[in-house]
Amino acid sequence: MHVFVTGGSGLTGPTVVAELVAAGHTVTGLARSDGAAARLESLGATPHRGSLEDLDSLRSGAEAADGVLHMAFGGDFADPDDLVRRDRTAIEALGRALAHSGKPFVSTSGTLVMPGGRESTEKDEPDTAGIAGFRIPGERACLGFAAQGVRASVVRLAPTVHGPGDYGFIGMLVATARKSGVSAYVGDGGNRWPAVHRRDAAVLFRLALEGAPAGSVLHGVAESGVPFRSIAETVGRGLGLPTVSLTPEEAAGHFVSPAMATFYGFDGPVSSSHTRELLGWAPAHPTLLEDVEHGDYLTAPAT
Repeated sequence: MHVFVTGGSGLTGPTVVAELVAAGHTVTGLARSDGAAARLESLGATPHRGSLEDLDSLRSGAEAADGVLHMAFGGDFADPDDLVRRDRTAIEALGRALAHSGKPFVSTSGTLVMPGGRESTEKDEPDTAGIAGFRIPGERACLGFAAQGVRASVVRLAPTVHGPGDYGFIGMLVATARKSGVSAYVGDGGNRWPAVHRRDAAVLFRLALEGAPAGSVLHGVAESGVPFRSIAETVGRGLGLPTVSLTPEEAAGHFVSPAMATFYGFDGPVSSSHTRELLGWAPAHPTLLEDVEHGDYLTAPAT
């Protein structure tokens, strides 16, 4: 299959591109810079110059491919309306290029769109008023193409897609602990975070492209909910720092931003049982706590 990929040079994207190439697929990746193009070429993919704002480049890339994987997401997070507009407009351009073709179109979202406080499944409705509600219009735009002859599906990734070089939520948690001298959690730390290893996520994206039925919602989650206190304690032990509880008010000033403190205190366990049964997905790589303890989170140079 010839796959057109957006976001292939980001944090998770290179592992996904490598997985697709290793499985015998041909990959063309959207590249907005020389560095992104070089990264894609090093992975065995062909760069396609353009950006999410360049709708002509998106359409031409999709039209020339047998399927599309959309992972790119960006913009000003202080302007959620702009995030929604950029993502939905890009998805609509990609989907229209595939209309009535029967080709696969896999778009990316996150499990933080789901309601908090209980374990959600792929069949549950996302929370439009939740902390990641800005991802829902993109989900709906992609899934809408299932009625237009596109094998459209959405992969919701865990908030922590862990692995070497991770500069996301856990990388920032470690950096904050180093800077402040304590490893912190919010309240009693019992809130649960889903997690998935980057290489397991890459396999799921490949399986979705190869066989997810039209209209599928998939959860890229290997662990349904890791207690956040356990994450903070593992970081604290590894850095030789005390682990402390913070009130929500204290957390707002301790972490990178008040929004980050809200994310770190969110209780959002989710199930991936339906995804595993549907596609035969079987996560096999290290757990989050194993990765924090034995990976490069605690040994990488501080940034």
